[in-house]
Amino acid sequence: MNTDIENIEIDLFLEAVFKCYGYDFRHYAKASLKRRIKNLMKKNGYKRINDMTSDILHDRSFFEKVVYDFSITVTEMFRDPLFYHNLREKIIPYLKTYPFIKIWHAGCATGEEVYSLAILLKEEGIYNKTTIFATDFNGNALDTARQGIYSLKDMQMYTTNYQKAGGKTSFADYYHARYKSAIMSKALSKNVTFANHNLVTDSIFGEMHLILCRNVLIYFNKYLQDNVLKLFNESLIRGGFLALGSKESLQFSCIENDFKPIDKKSKIFQKIQ
Repeated sequence: MNTDIENIEIDLFLEAVFKCYGYDFRHYAKASLKRRIKNLMKKNGYKRINDMTSDILHDRSFFEKVVYDFSITVTEMFRDPLFYHNLREKIIPYLKTYPFIKIWHAGCATGEEVYSLAILLKEEGIYNKTTIFATDFNGNALDTARQGIYSLKDMQMYTTNYQKAGGKTSFADYYHARYKSAIMSKALSKNVTFANHNLVTDSIFGEMHLILCRNVLIYFNKYLQDNVLKLFNESLIRGGFLALGSKESLQFSCIENDFKPIDKKSKIFQKIQ
């Protein structure tokens, strides 16, 4: 297919999704979008993008498939253990000075990293004064996060991650096994609010002490990255912390001068007082 025509068809498809359902993927990185659209076509037996555009306008169930495919749910507990180690050593001491703590975990996917954070806060003795807002635009992923039920076969890897992140007890203390599933302790989610929130179209979460949004911005173009970073800036208290993914940065962003790096390797930044 002619590349120019293909790009027009992609633009029309994304416009249809936005106009019909309010989900705006128009400023996602083009290369990533093309891969996901072609994957969607292959999985659902479409020959042309225009055929998908027609169906998206008339079939809500197909739209649900699009949302599922377009959201990134690749995650794991204590993903990138060094990040959690640095969070424990460099950020938790600051958070301990507040009488209460509000944390926004944006783009939480299926929740593995939310439970990781809850474990860390419990071990540092500040979970009970913390409220965590865990958000994503993928309703199916949020349902999994709320249930806190994961594959038992992944627990060995998660245990290794936990230990590398400086875990203080046995990781098995935080879940119980049933058949082939690991069910996370309900004590870990009692201070967590799981909510549908779209970083592209929804508004700020105010007065946060810490915002985590790891490995999400890499899928956005520069325009959308700046919009989301402004959202985070406005949602943080002065002196609050922003944690990004390993391949993400504030360099050359619209908020670069409002933050100072706390750990450059782990991409943890503090909003300047």
